[in-house]
Amino acid sequence: MEQELVLLGFWTSPYVMRVQIALLEKGIQFHYKEEQDIFQDENKSELLLKSNPIYKKVPVLIHNGKPICESLIILQYIDEVWKQEPQLLSHDPYNRSRARFWIDFFDNKIADCGRRTWAGKGEDQQAAKSEFIECLKLLESELGNKLYFEGDHFGLLDIALIPITCGFYTYEKLYKFSVEKECPRVMEWVARCNQRESVSKTLPDPNKLFDFVLNIRRRFGIE
Repeated sequence: MEQELVLLGFWTSPYVMRVQIALLEKGIQFHYKEEQDIFQDENKSELLLKSNPIYKKVPVLIHNGKPICESLIILQYIDEVWKQEPQLLSHDPYNRSRARFWIDFFDNKIADCGRRTWAGKGEDQQAAKSEFIECLKLLESELGNKLYFEGDHFGLLDIALIPITCGFYTYEKLYKFSVEKECPRVMEWVARCNQRESVSKTLPDPNKLFDFVLNIRRRFGIE
């Protein structure tokens, strides 16, 4: 029986990109619906507000009319419903727990530092920049000399982390530092991941993202 699969998203959201990459890796057909504005509730689609009434945010995966919210939950759902290779989550319980730990670290630390870096001002902005670089160095230490975070396998942690890298150009341009200089192995991993079709088809043009951030800063009076 044909399944209806709809992904509600916004093109700059790294959490939406996670889901897109996972679906492409699995070879799963889906229909993507772009939200026009994720910053003002009154501009969000009726479908989004109905599908995620608690947080009112993307991504939302709608499977046969049933919404699934929050990117990590969606990734786990995809792996449980579509059993075909590649499996996103490791078969090893320890590796699964480790991946979840680093994703939680990203969601609660790195993403916040990145947001404060481009949205903050003055001392808070500089502190966020320093924290952001330090977090990247921690990730680089975890990566080590492996091809991917799970070794030879492009898995859940890689899918969860790679979307933020399209914003590196923005951070570098605005705050005058080099990710490659600070974390060369991370950038080698970025280049490796971008050779995958699922990643290259999903991540937006860094220049376009930079222009978007400048417009958002002007919109909210951050200069």
